[in-house]
Amino acid sequence: MTANVTISNLRDRPEFIECVADRIWRAWWEPHGVPLAYIAARVAETVAAERMPRAFVAHDGVLFAGTASVIASDLDERPQYTPWVAAVWIEPQFRSQRIGRRLIAHAADHAFSIGMPRVFLTARPARRSLYESLGWDVVEEGVSHLQLTIFKRDAGGSSPLPTG
Repeated sequence: MTANVTISNLRDRPEFIECVADRIWRAWWEPHGVPLAYIAARVAETVAAERMPRAFVAHDGVLFAGTASVIASDLDERPQYTPWVAAVWIEPQFRSQRIGRRLIAHAADHAFSIGMPRVFLTARPARRSLYESLGWDVVEEGVSHLQLTIFKRDAGGSSPLPTG
């Protein structure tokens, strides 16, 4: 499937708010018993905020393709790191089309555009080579019981971004 995907500020495409909240909840929070209403409220904050938190949505017209956010904190164990690219989700039918890479770059660029000198993200170790190929540097490994890897990217750093 080849998609004509656009990335928009979720504030400009409010019809995707419920879908974004649902995907984030199902992927990361439902298994831990966190209510969908809590996540929906956090997503609503991204629409109301002026600079951060901020959510972005990838879409092919009215078809939801994915999401990514910029938030102040994504890992309670590391409050010193801020801001974060977080909640990256790509719909299964849109995977392997570089949409996730575009969303991650878009979210990081937003953080830089509001004056943040550095941005972080976290991932499972199996994703290390992907993020390194996108210009992210490892900060820490083996964090939390999930053995997460923390990455950073500095403003002005080069990033091999996809063109499509």
